[in-house]
Amino acid sequence: MNNNDWMQRDLKHLWHPCTQMQDHETLPVVPIQRGAGVWLQDFEGKRYLDAVSSWWVNLFGHANPRINAALKDQLDTLEHVILAGFTHEPIVTLSEKLVALAPPGLTRCFYGDNGSAAIEIALKMSLHFWRNTGKPEKTRFICLENGYHGETLGALAVTDIPLFSATYAPLLKEHLRAPSPDCSRRAEGESWEQHSRRQFAHMEALLAKHHAETCAVILEPLVQGAAGMKMYHPVYLTLLREACDRYGVHLIADEIAVGFGRTGTLFACEQAGITPDFLCLSKGLTAGYLPMSVVMTTETVYEAFYDRYETLKGFLHSHSYTGNALAARAALASLEIFESDNVLARNRELAEVMREALAPLAAHPNVLEVRQTGMIAAVELVQDKKTRAPFDWRERRGLRIFEHALAHGVLLRPIGNVVYFLPPYVITPDEIRFMVATAAAAIDAALAGNARAGGDNLAIP
Repeated sequence: MNNNDWMQRDLKHLWHPCTQMQDHETLPVVPIQRGAGVWLQDFEGKRYLDAVSSWWVNLFGHANPRINAALKDQLDTLEHVILAGFTHEPIVTLSEKLVALAPPGLTRCFYGDNGSAAIEIALKMSLHFWRNTGKPEKTRFICLENGYHGETLGALAVTDIPLFSATYAPLLKEHLRAPSPDCSRRAEGESWEQHSRRQFAHMEALLAKHHAETCAVILEPLVQGAAGMKMYHPVYLTLLREACDRYGVHLIADEIAVGFGRTGTLFACEQAGITPDFLCLSKGLTAGYLPMSVVMTTETVYEAFYDRYETLKGFLHSHSYTGNALAARAALASLEIFESDNVLARNRELAEVMREALAPLAAHPNVLEVRQTGMIAAVELVQDKKTRAPFDWRERRGLRIFEHALAHGVLLRPIGNVVYFLPPYVITPDEIRFMVATAAAAIDAALAGNARAGGDNLAIP
């Protein structure tokens, strides 16, 4: 069957996530037959460079032979077993490796099956900790403006992206929000560090006023992903860790998107030299192969639930697929690649290639900012650079950029007026240059109002 045949079958029954399905009356769904490295291929042989790691999950390319081999081996041994009262070798070994790699003091691993579940676990664990330790009045959380933590109800309550949360507001508990340290808002001449320090004063004031009723502060370290890859300086995390300790409040680090090397270090918190009370991981945990998440926490938290007689002091949370053996084996294979291939050093080289390729876009009359943290880069578009006036989101320029780039062999998924890049780590320098050049042509085409205009096809590496 060709692409059109598969598309017709898809649209008959499927309801796609984060998608206005009416768009597919004019913009075809792309059926993918196979993947290899950074490339996806449809049923007619056309290739697309996966510049967004298929929603930020893929680390070492599609159909990675080493991860494939590990999964094939695991399939012949054990696919899954209940983790309540039972265990297995892959999950024990994975937990040992994660504890060895994580910031010091995170000694316990509680598994879920997706990022939102990890956030729910961390929120419940923090609230339950304070109940178990005689402080049941602590029931609120402090989150950041423009923060995103998932779309289940607990996670959505600490998310500040109206696109996701406004419709469901009647279902959500109201929490406290501090202004974002987003450095794209810094004053002229102000450094990232100066701006982040200045913005922390708002968080300090909230903690001073509300710490007695607050369980934890939750945030995405260094990069607020769904807000449009908004970035800030590590000093904000350093100050926050100190303040949380001073006020007796937990710190939840949501590294679901930024963990496993995305920011230049294995975990973003390392750049501030801090250990959170809860570290939430998913997405890259299994290198994009299978759903899995983990919440890492401290011995102090674990011991607050440990009791011989009181069942209700135990943490009563479960998922049917908790600690799935196949997912654990994929995660172990991914960590083995980190160990053997000096991935972080190579990523620094690739990040520099990306920085050089993106640099000319900073002079574009409609580019407010080109920003980058490690292997995450973003180009923010505006109507007017001097006034920072944004484009009207109803013009759907992001959709035009997506359409143009796709027609020219690159999968981008702009967030509003922000074009971002989060490619797999197996991308080559030539592929980076092709990715950025295609995105630049797509931006010009979208600004000109023609989704498919913008120059000749670029040579695909």
